Amino acid sequence: MTEAEALENKQQQHKASNGNVLPEAPREDVFDHTYKEKEGPKPPSVIVWKNVFMMTVLHIGAVYGMCLVPSASTLTLLWSLLCFVISALGVTAGAHRLWSHRSYKASLPLKIFLGVANSMAFQNDIYEWARDHRVHHKYSETDADPHNAVRGFFFSHIGWLMVRKHPDVIEKGRKLEVHDLLSDKVVMFQRKYYKASVLLMCFFVPMFVPWYLWGESLWVAYFVPALLRYTLVLNATWLVNSAAHMWGNRPYDHHINPRENKFVAFSALGEGFHNYHHTFPFDYATSEFGIKWNITTGFIDTMCFLGLAKDRKRVSHEAVASRIQRTGDGSPRSG
Repeated sequence: MTEAEALENKQQQHKASNGNVLPEAPREDVFDHTYKEKEGPKPPSVIVWKNVFMMTVLHIGAVYGMCLVPSASTLTLLWSLLCFVISALGVTAGAHRLWSHRSYKASLPLKIFLGVANSMAFQNDIYEWARDHRVHHKYSETDADPHNAVRGFFFSHIGWLMVRKHPDVIEKGRKLEVHDLLSDKVVMFQRKYYKASVLLMCFFVPMFVPWYLWGESLWVAYFVPALLRYTLVLNATWLVNSAAHMWGNRPYDHHINPRENKFVAFSALGEGFHNYHHTFPFDYATSEFGIKWNITTGFIDTMCFLGLAKDRKRVSHEAVASRIQRTGDGSPRSG
């Protein structure tokens, strides 16, 4: 990181959207240029066959669920869409922007909602998700990155969940500062009761509501709003790790792999502006252009309007323009 970039980060990362300067806090989501991969042959990948089997069965079930979509009622399809948005927000507004990057502050009711929504998404508990995501930012595209995109699309999309973590991922994860997560009662409560919360929120509630309220068959209710919806949210999230690190332009920093990808932004509720996000990880909007193609930013803005969130961190237009001129690839931005 150059001196100019370091000064830019220091000036911007603790400024709230209301202009107030927030207290300094240790950041673990800024790339560590001092990390060096170990020399010599890479350790062999150890396949976790249980995970391979589970992911295979899950996607076969999702394909079958797609075949059942024409037989599902309109209400069931609308309910599936609602479950998709809620569970996705549990990742995007919750595990990602709130707990991983601390880019805004949430009230207790909002934290509880996002914790419940995160259990509906079933992508590891908040603590583990946020810890691994901080490691991803700090050691992006290296051996210490949990879903290192240099290892290819399949690995960064789903393959990383089918093998044991690289030793560097484990080592760096253990050394990470996560006191804020350990001291968060909502995070720790969800972690303690995670399995039960997943069974309830990811599978039972999405299936039970359409069966009980408007008489949808349990078969359709399980395979469409539960299994298919869950699989779609998973893949939308995984596209941020894979596609958004491979395809798209880099108007903010051409030295890094993450790209601006509108398809990923659409499917992942605004998480596809990835070149911007890795350049300014502390910005709550993850984009220069606010709510455009960015449902998650609109959700956070609404929560702030209702008094349920505050202290949204934002990068100034001047800092963005300076960074574009200094490290951008000259391509048009996503706005």
